[in-house]
Amino acid sequence: MTPYYQDDHVTIYHGDCREILPGLRGDVVLTDPPYGIGLGYDQYQDSADNLEALIADVMPLMLAAAPVVALTPGIDNIWRYPPAKWVLCWYMSNACATTGRWGFNQWQPLLVYGTDPFLRRQMGRRPDVVITPAPNNGSDKRRGHPCPKPIEAWRKILMRVSPAEGELIMDPFMGSGSTLDAAKYTGRKAIGIELSERYCEIAAERCAQEVLDFGGAA
Repeated sequence: MTPYYQDDHVTIYHGDCREILPGLRGDVVLTDPPYGIGLGYDQYQDSADNLEALIADVMPLMLAAAPVVALTPGIDNIWRYPPAKWVLCWYMSNACATTGRWGFNQWQPLLVYGTDPFLRRQMGRRPDVVITPAPNNGSDKRRGHPCPKPIEAWRKILMRVSPAEGELIMDPFMGSGSTLDAAKYTGRKAIGIELSERYCEIAAERCAQEVLDFGGAA
């Protein structure tokens, strides 16, 4: 496979993850799949039926690619996925603008598969709640993706599922590259796969401009 973009920390592949992921192995898969709610992605029709097909096709590939898989399904989609080992809570401490079906939505689930890497490495227990401020996606959305993950929060989530610098993080639904940004910033390596060439271009430009600052990770 010829990468769309590559540097010392990041590799990007342009194509269908169902074709590319079987040839890859890493330490953690961290990804934000489509939600099946009609978002306006570039090359993908975000329907519920297409999401069902993606889950059936890609979940076995992700589970085979890394010992830890973590993904944000959206609350409505939790039960579409195979039973997870656990559900982490991404709690947004000051969220009050997003309306859910039972009031203001202040959290998002993170389905995790595999053994907690902190316990596996005998590094002690960690909370199953990741607390961040509510995201302000204005600057991230200007990158041209309809549903970017807020980078400061995504870095913190990454460090909960990947305890060690140097690990290889994979994202088969790369989008505009938040996982790659988070990995590079925290001293990890990353592989991203994306169906849309436009999003690959956005992510490649983003990664090429990132300034490493390992001391700032928290």
